[in-house]
Amino acid sequence: MLDLDKKQIMALFDFDAAAKRIKKAYVASAQGEVQTGDVVHLAFPEAQGDCHVKSGHIAGTDTYVIKIASGFYDNPSKGLPSSNGMMLAFSATTGEPRAILRDEGWLTDMRTGIGGALATRALARADATEVLIIGAGIQARLQAMCLAKLMPERALNFHIWGRNAAAAEALTADLTAAGHSSQVALDLNKAVGTADIIITTTTSTAPLFADGLVRKGTHVTAIGADCPGKQELPTDLVATASLRVCDMARQSLNHGEFQTASRANAALEVTELGHILSGSQAGRMSQDDITIVDLTGIAAQDIAMTQAIIDAAASDPSE
Repeated sequence: MLDLDKKQIMALFDFDAAAKRIKKAYVASAQGEVQTGDVVHLAFPEAQGDCHVKSGHIAGTDTYVIKIASGFYDNPSKGLPSSNGMMLAFSATTGEPRAILRDEGWLTDMRTGIGGALATRALARADATEVLIIGAGIQARLQAMCLAKLMPERALNFHIWGRNAAAAEALTADLTAAGHSSQVALDLNKAVGTADIIITTTTSTAPLFADGLVRKGTHVTAIGADCPGKQELPTDLVATASLRVCDMARQSLNHGEFQTASRANAALEVTELGHILSGSQAGRMSQDDITIVDLTGIAAQDIAMTQAIIDAAASDPSE
């Protein structure tokens, strides 16, 4: 049985291959080709933490995967990463364990970054370059880096806003050092009103900005709301958007960014991202459309990432 730690996993990881697999996983999910169990949520409010357990199998593949991922958001102040977890892979024909990937949450963070970048690329205007990232943690960094990798033809300008000003400044400096155009957004409301793309990456339980600030033609990718009670966007913005896209409707409407608007309107219409990526459903129809993607994270992504590492290890003579 394969047993890899984070360092080994990172050495085997191929960004382009992973992005292709995750795109296919979204499509498979939208087409009903993924068997997945209900998400298990464990909350640890006294420690500012939570844990998610996701599981699933993509039809026609060799393995099923169980993923355990936690986020303890005070950890950075203790010198610890906020994310942790592992992936467990089993044979889909015998049930035998095939791999333990002790990634410490790295694969979950990376697949979330890639998923957000795929969604943003698919739905943002063709001329969109001004990117506001709200949040300054691990996921804010990955959203910027993955988007730059998937859209190398664009001169993207990153604007970083965070409640922790020092963290926003540090992330901006890191992005600039990596060759990206980046600056701190000092006024959130102004930044929201001038952005072409807004990416939210926080653990907020209330809207981060007021309704009416997002201008026509803006695309929003909401990453943070992944369990009951979380919310980053104004409810009216979600309700009146030209197009609402999610990774999985039953998760999004139950515990994603769209949960609050869904409670107010049980008939809220959403489209799953896989349909947009496959071309079976239209995405942005107009330069003036406000489009919103709600990503809760789905097991199909975890399966794709796990299988990519298993396959890479099988072809690596050192493993």
